[in-house]
Amino acid sequence: MAARRGVGFLAVIVLLAGLAPARPAGADAAETLRIVTQNGHFTFDVEIADTPDKRARGLMFRESMAEDAGMLFIFERDQVASFWMKNTEIPLDMLFIARDGRIADMHRNAQPHSLRSIRSKMPVFAVLEINAGLTARLGIRVGDRVEHPAFKAGD
Repeated sequence: MAARRGVGFLAVIVLLAGLAPARPAGADAAETLRIVTQNGHFTFDVEIADTPDKRARGLMFRESMAEDAGMLFIFERDQVASFWMKNTEIPLDMLFIARDGRIADMHRNAQPHSLRSIRSKMPVFAVLEINAGLTARLGIRVGDRVEHPAFKAGD
């Protein structure tokens, strides 16, 4: 009888473990994005922030992010994008992206908790946030291309 209870208890633990989120609370399903540079191409699994609520929350309160992960902020229209790092725990590189997927501007190593405004130099359609240091390490530069269904080549 005790053995049966132990097996039943173990089954409940396994079931609950399978239901536990593998990603941080509030994280949406990831989509694949690729950055094409002169050095090659690099693939990231990105969460999409395409509503005002998702864009406002962004990566706040996250303690870490996988090396090949990021968040893609997509706007309804081209605009000068402005971000700050309040309540953001991890340093980030920000890539400001034109509607055709071209990287139009970048900000490297945005510091956690900073209230300093980080703005694109021109109107952009999207912003990609990845771990700080990756743009330098991977050789990502202004003019490189981001491939994702949100971007339309030639627009």
